[in-house]
Amino acid sequence: MAKIGINIATGSLQKEEIIVGIDLGTTNSLVAIIHPETKQPVALKEHNSSSLVPSVVHFDAVGNITVGEEAKKYLVTEPHNTIFSVKRLMGKSYNDIKDNASSFSYKVIDDSNQAMVKVQAGTKFYSPAELSSFILKELKQRAEHILKTPVNKAVITVPAYFNDAQRQATRDAGKLAGLDVLRIVNEPTAASLAYGLGLHKEDDKTIAVYDLGGGTFDISLLKISGGIFEVLSTNGDTYLGGDDIDHAIVKHWLQQAGVSEAALQENKKFAQGIRLQAEAAKIFLSENDNFEKLFNGDKLLISRQTFEKIIQPFVDKTLTCCANALKDAGLKKEAIDVVVMVGGSTRVPLIKESVGAFFGRPVNDSVNPDEVVALGAAIQADILAGNNKDVLLLDITPLSLGIETMGGLMDVLIPRNSKIPNKASRQYTTQKDGQSGMKISVYQGERDMVKDNRKLAAFNLTNIPSMPAGLAKVEVSFLINADGILVVKAKELRSGVEQSIEVKAQQDLTDAELEKMLLDSITNAKEDIATRALVEARTEGEQLLETTEKFIQKNTSHITKEELMQTAAAMQALQLSLTMDDKDLIHTKAEALNGISRPYAERIMDAAISIAMKGKAV
Repeated sequence: MAKIGINIATGSLQKEEIIVGIDLGTTNSLVAIIHPETKQPVALKEHNSSSLVPSVVHFDAVGNITVGEEAKKYLVTEPHNTIFSVKRLMGKSYNDIKDNASSFSYKVIDDSNQAMVKVQAGTKFYSPAELSSFILKELKQRAEHILKTPVNKAVITVPAYFNDAQRQATRDAGKLAGLDVLRIVNEPTAASLAYGLGLHKEDDKTIAVYDLGGGTFDISLLKISGGIFEVLSTNGDTYLGGDDIDHAIVKHWLQQAGVSEAALQENKKFAQGIRLQAEAAKIFLSENDNFEKLFNGDKLLISRQTFEKIIQPFVDKTLTCCANALKDAGLKKEAIDVVVMVGGSTRVPLIKESVGAFFGRPVNDSVNPDEVVALGAAIQADILAGNNKDVLLLDITPLSLGIETMGGLMDVLIPRNSKIPNKASRQYTTQKDGQSGMKISVYQGERDMVKDNRKLAAFNLTNIPSMPAGLAKVEVSFLINADGILVVKAKELRSGVEQSIEVKAQQDLTDAELEKMLLDSITNAKEDIATRALVEARTEGEQLLETTEKFIQKNTSHITKEELMQTAAAMQALQLSLTMDDKDLIHTKAEALNGISRPYAERIMDAAISIAMKGKAV
């Protein structure tokens, strides 16, 4: 007999399993469901509180973790141990974010290689997926508390421009939080669904989704036809949002008072206080003409007219992005049928008016802009639960498909629940100088180590021309046709050498076997991610030792005796840490080696460049 959960708060009957929709945002995150009685999407919140949970995580000295409003208090008092805007780091290497590293008040680890970025809090190192999992865990617990029923399944949204690595990091975060992530949905698609667009087969529209959040701006152009959403183009600015509007108001007040911004930075508490006043002013001026408040004995004044004048440059910047998105999609403004507004900052009247004027039509802003993405995710969750019969559910892959990489790790190319037909590809390289072959082993499953998944096939890519390690570019591509047949192809791009194999991807798994594999992946998620992190740390440590050794052999004459001794000691310490099961220790020793070798490596490189440039007109 099936168990039925009763929501004690409302007394309403609920299905045993609820699928929630989650908007994992840069500034705020929230969770939504389809209400069992009204059948309408609702964002979950305690009686009088907000549905928004700030995407902030704080670690105290003994390792306790706080998330949300509580954690936000530590942004000023303990910036090194308070992590914000982690979404910007998802699926990124240090190379991707180094230009903006100074905007983070916490330590983002500077790895000289292409490895995924890590964040240091105290003596521990965290991946962005682990940090995001703390936010998702908070949302899961909040939902369970409100619904009085377990929550294990979710649909999570991501920006349309998120690449494969960023989407996979989001899935990992969900898995770590104890959630089975049924689908990763594009934010503009979710927002469109919340407005009822694309829910009927006859819908045929071109939509612009203007999304101005706390820290980022995105414009996405979508084509909806027969219930299928196609992203035509995306544009935006990952460092433009409501926070910049607040900062512009603060700047205005400082100029009026004749105070420099440098002086403000010296008094963190005052800075945070005045920033909160600026936020209050922005909200107040959406409904009123003048804002006036006494703060710290000073009168803070700003009119709507002045406010609009100082934020006009930001609005113009977003409209330039809109024009670029149209250009990329090869569309004229007239081709846009609907304009949808997303993000709290779109409540500003000037922004609504400017966007409406740009596209030549009134904007859609009737759904709460803070909640619209999460509400759309809940609608998508309802579709996946099979409750919306109007929407066609395409065939999907029951388990993730991927290949084995260094250290026996599973690298997923096609995540589970992807629509069929589907294709994906990723580039890999050689680990050893002169490596002439590469074994491609194909696996199916949700675990991080291939030994815990099902092996489907394997083949060798041979005759790779001899080149130094890391120079060969091998593209592995997966293509699943409508019958669920998987074709795996490996091609060395420089030489054109290629090899392929055909696999029956869904190999006759029973429902019970499938369920067990999924349950195992959730149950073991914490251990799996810890194992993956350790294997990755060891691999990175070994590569660092190898490259350092090569560099020293080549440049011994340019390195001082003291530097050589320090390097040897640091290499020995790193070598020893590789034998232990402590990824934080490995990262610490790798950081120490990098700290010693970086100065002389830069000195030698600079000298080489200046010799090469001598006598050349620049």
